[in-house]
Amino acid sequence: MCGELSQHLWGGLSNFRPVMIRLLSPQIHRFPTDMPALTGMRAFLALGVAMFHYQLAWTLPPEAIGLFNRSRLGVDIFFMLSGFILTHVYLSAGRTWTWRSFMTARIARVLPLHLFILAGMVGLVVGAKIVGVGLEPGRFNLPDFFSTLTLIHAWFPRTTMVLWNGPSWSLSAEWFAYLAFPAFAFVGLKLRHRPWLLVGLSALLFVVIDAVYSAATGVVLPRAEDNAGVVRIVPEFLMGMGLYFLGERLNPGRRLAAAMAIVSSAALVAAMQAGVDDRLIVALGVPFLLTVALASRAGADGVLAHPALQFAGRVSFAFYLCHIPVLMVWRNAVEAVFRLPGDYLMGPWEILALMSVSAGVAVLLHLYVEVPAQAMIRRRTSPRPVVEDAVQA
Repeated sequence: MCGELSQHLWGGLSNFRPVMIRLLSPQIHRFPTDMPALTGMRAFLALGVAMFHYQLAWTLPPEAIGLFNRSRLGVDIFFMLSGFILTHVYLSAGRTWTWRSFMTARIARVLPLHLFILAGMVGLVVGAKIVGVGLEPGRFNLPDFFSTLTLIHAWFPRTTMVLWNGPSWSLSAEWFAYLAFPAFAFVGLKLRHRPWLLVGLSALLFVVIDAVYSAATGVVLPRAEDNAGVVRIVPEFLMGMGLYFLGERLNPGRRLAAAMAIVSSAALVAAMQAGVDDRLIVALGVPFLLTVALASRAGADGVLAHPALQFAGRVSFAFYLCHIPVLMVWRNAVEAVFRLPGDYLMGPWEILALMSVSAGVAVLLHLYVEVPAQAMIRRRTSPRPVVEDAVQA
């Protein structure tokens, strides 16, 4: 994206005053059906989450860890992106939807791959016991399995992580947002003509929930995962809705939209690398999402519209869900073959190989599980066609 967008940076700023007049236009400026930059962005967000998990066991120098450690906050951007896209698909002007069609589309989008990965985890746990691979005693238990199966494992307070595929905690939060979507839609549509108010209320709600969660758990809201992580998505999903309606009121033009996307992207990456407070990074994700969406509407998608990144964005959900099981199998296999201790650190070449294997598995899952299952469910239920949405990292 930066290659094309940077060419427009100074030209956009040179005509700042007339562009700002258009930017604050009271007219409604609709987003197009397809926004390639948002799809391409998903690939980087999912990759960032995976690199966060991988950096917990690698040997790269400390100065390389800052960005990857904070890249786990891509989940928060995914939560906002989910609210943004679902608003685009179901609540934009002229759209009609029913609860049945909405939930059918959500089920088709998330459940086939979730169930397939969970079944694979069952096979791995059983296989590990057969071949004598040690597992943490009591951690792969039936209550956690059924709560993961039904996607409620991030809804309640708990003191331990659910190990039946850790990243699925965010899918549990998304599932809550889907079930509560009529309530979200009610609030969003009530305030669609006052998007600044919806954005402000979402930010205030985040601050309030963060204060309560921090007092109760001792950690900030962007660290809420298995332990009642569902509260994390509520203000962020609403924020995504507010950003959509706000974006309809903004008209920056191609050059200014490109410039804003560059600046917001650079600010977000710099804050991650600097290791600032998690909540500030989440706050920087707000203009990042909005400006990338505005740039896409203006036709300034840049490199994010490249076919390879578009495919990677579509595969990102499968990559997100499978990268931890792949990591588990990989490390256990390496430990057994090379007789290494369980806490050995991976080098750069091993990380690259692991990433390649994870990407390959994700592509296979996308092509031969995710896409066919979605097509079958939608064909049998015959809902109206919908735009593919961004579920989460």
